[in-house]
Formats: sequence, structure tokens, C-alpha cells
Amino acid sequence: MLDRSGESAFAAVLGAHQLRAFISDNPHYCGSWNEPEGAIDHGMFHLIDEGECWVGISGGEPYIPLGPGDLVLFPHGTEHQLCSVPDTPITGTRNLFTSVICGEFEFATGNRNPILDALPELIVVREKDSGMQFRLLAQLLAHEARQDHFGRQLVLDKLADALFVMALRYYIANSPERRGLIAALADPRLARVLEAIHADPGRAWTVAALAEIAHQSRTAFAQYFGEVLSVSPYQYLTEWRMAEAQRLLADPKSSAATIAEKLGYQTEAAFRRAFKKVHGYGPGQVRRAARLAQREVVAA
Repeated sequence: MLDRSGESAFAAVLGAHQLRAFISDNPHYCGSWNEPEGAIDHGMFHLIDEGECWVGISGGEPYIPLGPGDLVLFPHGTEHQLCSVPDTPITGTRNLFTSVICGEFEFATGNRNPILDALPELIVVREKDSGMQFRLLAQLLAHEARQDHFGRQLVLDKLADALFVMALRYYIANSPERRGLIAALADPRLARVLEAIHADPGRAWTVAALAEIAHQSRTAFAQYFGEVLSVSPYQYLTEWRMAEAQRLLADPKSSAATIAEKLGYQTEAAFRRAFKKVHGYGPGQVRRAARLAQREVVAA
């Protein structure tokens, strides 16, 4: 499990990249069936409400059986299929009726995201291993999906958001092959460094100052940080600043100059160059998108 620093860093990353999860479908199947799911440019998941089925990633990987309460996530939107029975004959499998709750998730900052980079193509959370809180949340989501009450979709989407976060928590706690950001969050030395960067991104951080927080020498810290996160401390700091910038730019009350100063840039021009280098577009595009979204909300 994560210590305080790891949990703080985890919450900060999720907050900066602005997770949005939503329920997209609730199909029911009976008898023999096969449901191919094409690749998409963001994540998706399936929660087995009733019955059982199999899931497989296209490309010859073995199919995985799923039962009631099991959750399967595809963080990168990988092409896959759900079916009553895989092509290989399986004996003793009952497939009388299956109900699946399907959802998708995305981040406001897009797919350039250290959380996504640290996740595999497929994650399975077993109902029997998930813990009481996860099971209760999944049951509540399934119950709400069967209703036709006012605000049903809004409630489902909020529950899906929480379910995704709890699935991430499960993966962080139980994965034997942590990598990238997730490996760093589980490492107390690196978690303290990330917590410090996230808490004060505008500070003129040096490798030496970050190494002191990790209680390592400058050289050992820089090498270790790069090995775990696959980026240098300075690159991580820059990308974190730009993730924060994208979030702050959505607020029309904050000027680009104010944001630049808050994030440690001496000039607005330097900030704009850094933003475009990381995201591939300028701050103005974020401003325009935010204004358009606001007008659509008002019009609705």
C-alpha cells in the first residue's frame, strides 16, 4: 500500500489530469454470443453484473474467464472481445444469461499521462479479491443500472469514476510488476520527491534539492529516478508544470502571465514555449476550448 506521500502524489496526479469516467452501455446476452470491441483512443472497462463470460485481447493471448462482480479494464482502449465461450472448447461452462455494465474513461489532458503510461493493456479485478468497499460500490452501480430513476446517468458516471479509482488502488497494492509512476508512488523515497514537486511546482527545483528529499546523493538519485520513471527529474517537473498549466488555463480568471509566474517561469513567452513543446499546441487553444465548453453549458 502507499504511504502518506505516495497517496498525496497519487491524488495530485489524478486531480491535475482530471479523470472522467462514464457508463456507456448495459448489454444483456443469452446463449452463445460473441461481442467484439474495437480499439478506441481512451480507456474502457466492463463490470460483470450477472452470469459469466470470457475476455480476450486480439492477437492470440489466452482468454480469461470472468464471473459476477469481476471487473476488466483496458487502460489504453485495446481491441478485445467478450464471449460466452472462447474458440477453444471449454467444458463445464454455463452461459445461460450474462449482463455486463460497460464504461469508458478519459483524462482532460489526453493520453499523455504518467498514470496511463504505468498501466498494462489489461487489468482484471476479481470480486473475491477486491475487498468489501469495492464489492459494495460495484453492487451499487449494478443496482442503479437496473433502475430508471431521475438522474440515473449522472449517478452511474459518478460511481464509475469512483470504481476506476478503486481499481487503480487495487492494482497499485497487488501488482507484482509495478512500473513508471506506480512504481515511484510505492517507493517512499521517490514518493516524497513527487509529493514535493506536486505541492510546489513553481519552485526553482534542482536535482540536488530533490536528491536531499530522497536522502540520496545527487548522482544516485538522478540515475534511480530515471530508471524508475523513464524520464529525468527536470523532464518530470516540466511535464507536471504543463499538466497543472492545462488545468489552470481552463479558468478564465487566471491569465497566462499569472500562470507562468505561479509555475516558475520568468516570462510568459518562456511558459508558452514550454507548453507548446510538451502538448504540441499553445495555451490559447486550451482557452478557446474552455470558452466553447462554457458557452455550451450556458446554452444547455
